[in-house]
Amino acid sequence: MSTSAGSSAGPLAAVLVGAVLVASALGIVATAFAAQAPRSPTPAASEAPTRPTAFARNLERPWAIEFLPDGRLLVTERAGRMRIIEKDGRVGPALAGVPEVLARGQGGLLDIVLSPTFADDRRIWFSYAEPGAEGSGTSVARARLGERGLEEVQVVWRQTRRTQGANHWGSRLAFARDGSLFVTLGDRFGYRDEAQDLGVTIGKVVRIMPDGTVPKDNPFVGRAGARPEIWSYGHRNIQAAAVDPRDGALWTVAHGARGGDELDRPEAGKNYGWPVITYGVDYSGAKIGIGTERDGMEQPVYYWDPVIAPSGAEFYTGERYRGWKDDLFVGSLAGGLVRLRIAGGRVTEEARYLPDIGRVRDVKQGPDGLLYLAIDSSNGAIIRLDPTQ
Repeated sequence: MSTSAGSSAGPLAAVLVGAVLVASALGIVATAFAAQAPRSPTPAASEAPTRPTAFARNLERPWAIEFLPDGRLLVTERAGRMRIIEKDGRVGPALAGVPEVLARGQGGLLDIVLSPTFADDRRIWFSYAEPGAEGSGTSVARARLGERGLEEVQVVWRQTRRTQGANHWGSRLAFARDGSLFVTLGDRFGYRDEAQDLGVTIGKVVRIMPDGTVPKDNPFVGRAGARPEIWSYGHRNIQAAAVDPRDGALWTVAHGARGGDELDRPEAGKNYGWPVITYGVDYSGAKIGIGTERDGMEQPVYYWDPVIAPSGAEFYTGERYRGWKDDLFVGSLAGGLVRLRIAGGRVTEEARYLPDIGRVRDVKQGPDGLLYLAIDSSNGAIIRLDPTQ
C-alpha cells in the first residue's frame, strides 16, 4: 500500500511506528523494515559525447587490455594468446612463453596487469584457466616481458580446490596501493555453495603479495580451517574490479544469475552472501537461497535487475571527456558501456552508452586520456572513444 504526497496516513502511521518501537524494545528485527540495496533504475541509453573509432581489428575474443608506458597496448585473447598492439593499431604476432590454458567454455587466458614499477622490472601478472590432472582452476602467473615474448614465467598462485567444469572463473587482477595484489575468483558455476567455505578459494576475493605469499594482515591469517589468502567471500563471479585512485578502495562488479548483478566494495573478512542471499533467481526461475538478506552478510552497494553482465572496470582520471572525471566505467556483455558516479560510498548517478557496440569485455584509459574498449567477438576489436565535445 502506498500513499501520495500530502495524504494523511493517520492511524496507520501510528500503528506502524508503534510496531517498530515494540519490535526494537524486544530486540526483534522485522524483515519488512530491513534495509535493501539500491536497485539500478535501468536508464535508457544516452547519446555518448564520443565517436567510437576502431583502433585495432582481427582479434579473437580479446579479454583484457593493458597499456605499456610507451603507448603500446598489451592484449590477451581468451584462446590463449597474448599480443602487443602498436601505437598505430597494428596487431603483432602472438608472444611466446604463454603457458597452456584451458580454452573451454568461459575459460582461457584472462586478465593482465603491469607491475607498478614496470618501467624498471618489466614484470607482468596474468590470470588464466589452468588445466590439470585433478581438475582445473584459476591461476595467476608472473613473467618478464621480453622482446619476443614472456620470460621467467612463474605460477605464483593457484585456486584451491581444483574442479571440473568450464565456467565462472572470475577473474580480475588489481594492485592495491600497498603493492599487494587482489585476485577475484568465480564460484565455478556448479560449486556455488563453496563460496561460503573458507577452506577453499572458490567464490572469493584473495589478496596476495606479488610473489604469491600471503600478507600478514589478511583477515583470516592464523584462523584454523581458513585459507589465509582470502580477503572477502560469498561472491558469485566477479569479472570487473578496479581500485579507486582517490582513496585506494577496491570496487568489484559481479555477475548475478537472472537479476542480481551487484556492485560491491569488498572489505577485509566480510561475507557478501552468495548463494545464501541474492537479488537474482536461478535461470530456471527457481529461488536461490533464503532471500535478499541475512544477519552477518553484506548488502551490495548497488544492484542490477535486469542484469548488465559486467566485465572490466576503470575509474576515469583524465580530462578528455567533460564531466566524467572520477566516474567508474563498467563494460557490459549485454552490450555497451555503463558509467557510475560514486560519492560517499554510494552510486549517485548511472548512465549507459553505445548499446549496439557489442559485448564490452574490458575498458581501459590510455595514456592519451581516452577510453578504449575490448569487444568480445570471434572477430573482435579494440575501440577508442574519441570525444566529440
